[in-house]
Amino acid sequence: MSQEQVEAKHFKKGSYIMIDEVPCRVVDNAKSAPGKHGHLKCKIEAIGIIDNKKRMIMKPGPAKIPSPIVDKRVGQVVSISGDTAQLMDMTTYELFETQIPDEFKSAVQEGKEVDYWVIATVKAIMGVR
Repeated sequence: MSQEQVEAKHFKKGSYIMIDEVPCRVVDNAKSAPGKHGHLKCKIEAIGIIDNKKRMIMKPGPAKIPSPIVDKRVGQVVSISGDTAQLMDMTTYELFETQIPDEFKSAVQEGKEVDYWVIATVKAIMGVR
């Protein structure tokens, strides 16, 4: 699983974070002012990239939180079976299966190229070319 450790205070809107072992996109990072001798507190709100569920964590500013490294790739649809598509990576020619998101079910067809992201251990279709 490719990820790096980032301090909570450095997450910005649009960056990626792992919350409960789920890759998420940061929506807001509210920072509360520290007391006289206290640390900065960060309330990070994020939405799951795969399941679109809203998640929230609260951590001290210098706390290290895993941030997934997102690898954006192009693949070709080899076959479709129900809600699952078999894709072939256009650079490594690796074959794998992944779920077809609801918004792309009508657009994904055999032989078409799709954009997909490798996030942590998950491969997800993010667009159709």
